[in-house]
Amino acid sequence: MYAVEVSDQIMIAHSFRGAVFGPAQALHGATFVVRAAFLSESLDENGIVVDIGCAQDILKSALAPLNYRNLDDLPQFKGVNTTTEFLTRYVYDVLADAARAGKLGRSAVELASIRITVAESPNARAWYEAPLR
Repeated sequence: MYAVEVSDQIMIAHSFRGAVFGPAQALHGATFVVRAAFLSESLDENGIVVDIGCAQDILKSALAPLNYRNLDDLPQFKGVNTTTEFLTRYVYDVLADAARAGKLGRSAVELASIRITVAESPNARAWYEAPLR
């Protein structure tokens, strides 16, 4: 399996509902490093998985509406705990839509999957991976 991975970061604020979150129930800030890996069983005729520049631009575009924002204030997250795990799926959905729209320089049917990893610290991260087919 081949993979190309790009990364970016966002700075956000949010809070959580539920006693399980302890002090994180209060409004707090976080800096997340977000990595997007595009996986394929083969390289295309150019010898690539996807166009790295396109992948970087699409990731940056997916994250831009979240950067420097309080996620609690965004209508698409109303009533949602925007956990690290939740954000992996959110970013996956945006990138999967872009892949299906042909914005990666390669057809989505040629990609096996996309994996999104969100690191909330050097010691803790979550990821979501799913096929595009």
